[in-house]
Amino acid sequence: MADKHVRIKSGAPWEPVMGYCRAVRAGSIIAVSGSASVGEDGELVGEGDMYEQARQCIRVIAAALETAGCSLEDVIRTRTYVTDIDQWEQVARAHSAAFGAAPPATTLVEVSRLIDPAMLVEIEADAVMPADTEG
Repeated sequence: MADKHVRIKSGAPWEPVMGYCRAVRAGSIIAVSGSASVGEDGELVGEGDMYEQARQCIRVIAAALETAGCSLEDVIRTRTYVTDIDQWEQVARAHSAAFGAAPPATTLVEVSRLIDPAMLVEIEADAVMPADTEG
């Protein structure tokens, strides 16, 4: 049976272990998995810097969306997980810079830790394909 959804893999080492992919496109909806501050080389970006890590998370999301055929402007919801809620303004600054022109609905919550203790933030996103690109 053919898969009716488009599954976008990033090659992250956790994908086969956890059994997930970076994003899934189902019709006009794109769901982007929680994205951490990892560069193309698999190394952490922005160690100790929540703002820079948030920026990298958003770059990872943007790349997945581009592969799916859309962009950050098509994001309708984000969920952000931080390990220190007292630094929320650092994440807010990165989020606002990326989404300010087309702000999505969002949630920001503190968690006790992420998969790598050096990771300070993880962001997931949902997007809807523009009407002129659906299909």
